[in-house]
Amino acid sequence: MNLPLFPLHTVLFPGCVLDLQIFEARYLDMISRCMKQGEGFGVVCIVEGQEVGEAAERIAQVGCEALIRDFQQRPNGLLGIRVQGGRRFRVAQAQVLPDRLTVAQIHWLDDEPRQPLAEEHADLLALLAALAEHPMVASLDMGAGAEGQSELANKLGYLLPFSAEQKIRLLALQTARERLAMVQDLVERLQGDTP
Repeated sequence: MNLPLFPLHTVLFPGCVLDLQIFEARYLDMISRCMKQGEGFGVVCIVEGQEVGEAAERIAQVGCEALIRDFQQRPNGLLGIRVQGGRRFRVAQAQVLPDRLTVAQIHWLDDEPRQPLAEEHADLLALLAALAEHPMVASLDMGAGAEGQSELANKLGYLLPFSAEQKIRLLALQTARERLAMVQDLVERLQGDTP
């Protein structure tokens, strides 16, 4: 399947919310097409290059579908959209069109059935609840809880200050259990509990 891409210096996770300001013609056209067709686009992290102007030189090979949930004209006259992360995908092949829009042949990554949270996840749930109280996070209206392991891993992976490389690796992991184990490890490193 072909999917238009919006390369950014951020990693979007399923279920998470991202506010974007659109001003480049290539992305205004892309958003217009997506809204007319009721389809999403792909958000991929820029590994090398800039967000504005020329197409990114290198992008991550795993990304997340962005579904448009709201749009409005900003006070500065630019288009503001709010997207929510959908399905994860792997980029098979990408090409830059003449208008500098990147389009990729992608393969959707299968998600496992929802895995329930266990007692061992209590500390991570408490961390998510604490993060949700931050005004910037609260404004995204993503909720303070999680319904299962995958949602908990996705929200923490998105909100915590991990490096772009760490977030890309996290997004690519197949199971929620693997993602939560990596989140736990990265949280302990942030807290200085492990070398």
